[in-house]
Amino acid sequence: MINMGIYRFSTLLLLLFAVTSCYSFRGISIPEGVEKAYIPNFQDNAIGAPPTLYLEMTESLRDKVRDEARLIITEDSPDIEITGKLVDFRVSAEAARPGNETAAFSALNRLTIVIAIEYKDLRNPDNEGWRQNFSNFFDFPGSQTLASVQDEAIADIIEQLNEQIFNKAFAEDW
Repeated sequence: MINMGIYRFSTLLLLLFAVTSCYSFRGISIPEGVEKAYIPNFQDNAIGAPPTLYLEMTESLRDKVRDEARLIITEDSPDIEITGKLVDFRVSAEAARPGNETAAFSALNRLTIVIAIEYKDLRNPDNEGWRQNFSNFFDFPGSQTLASVQDEAIADIIEQLNEQIFNKAFAEDW
């Protein structure tokens, strides 16, 4: 009876260790003492981008940092700052299909969004932080217009960009 109790207790400890290991395997590495982040509205330097895209991208990144890094988003004495600029918003033809003798048509179009991010550790002025451009794209059939897929495409691209930015800021060391 005692051996069975020890076995169950050991199994429970092993299970508990495995569950907590999974959480740390996510790879989030927030520097000690970092509790608050400042993410000001991104700048919009992209020609042809929807007028509120930069705000949508800002809010989405704020949500991700708040929810997954568990940081407080504030302007008051932040520990880190993440600033961004919407650099490019473009649609390009990626695959041609035959047309008539004078024109070819696009079989596949690609919406690409590029954002420049700067990360600063405000607690440590000697730490230079980092700057990096992040880019992602969404492919759609040439038979569709950008307007018909734009909401889905932008949502998908923002999600991927946020994952890249978040990983660079909080998970690069794993």
